[in-house]
Amino acid sequence: MISPLLSNLFLHVVFDGWMQKHHPEKPFERYADDIIVHCKTERQAQFMLARIRERMVACGLTLHPVKTRIVNLRGKSEKRYPRKYDFLGFTLRPVMREISGRWILMPGTFVSCASKTSINRKFRELEIHKRRKPIALLARELNPVIEGIIQYYHKFWNAGMRPVWNQLNHRLLKWVKWEKGLFKYASLRWLRAIYQDQPTLFAHWKLVQP
Repeated sequence: MISPLLSNLFLHVVFDGWMQKHHPEKPFERYADDIIVHCKTERQAQFMLARIRERMVACGLTLHPVKTRIVNLRGKSEKRYPRKYDFLGFTLRPVMREISGRWILMPGTFVSCASKTSINRKFRELEIHKRRKPIALLARELNPVIEGIIQYYHKFWNAGMRPVWNQLNHRLLKWVKWEKGLFKYASLRWLRAIYQDQPTLFAHWKLVQP
């Protein structure tokens, strides 16, 4: 089995170098073995897919049968293609944007549903409500995780992450109920009082308050 480092070096020669030499006009992104090649027309996309498949076969590699496909993010095409794809935790899909007074279909970048599910699962596995400690210490433990998520996923569209932070606030509310022995509304008043006094205690509170 080839290590990730050797695999990356191999693809740097097999794909990156080949693209730069034979198709320098086609921009592309590659992260490990996930690759996106940008084309202007349907015919270009079909041509490049055939050439890339030939290149990989010649080098003893095969393309993923499901992930390898043409995606149409803008413009018309003779065939029907998927209108979105996921890459590095984000979903790219077409959205209407106003540019110089005209509405144009443009690619938009959003946090993928799979990423939001994964983040919620991570917070669930932390079992925040079972941690018996002061809230300041709880915040100190959680903030590095929260800040890492914010720095990566809040580059394009903040509103898309609101359900994630609402869910985290719900878990903090559950912590209050267990730690303070309060009922739901009393717990909510207690947590909001903490927010009023220390609005930056948890890193995500600058985005979604409890």
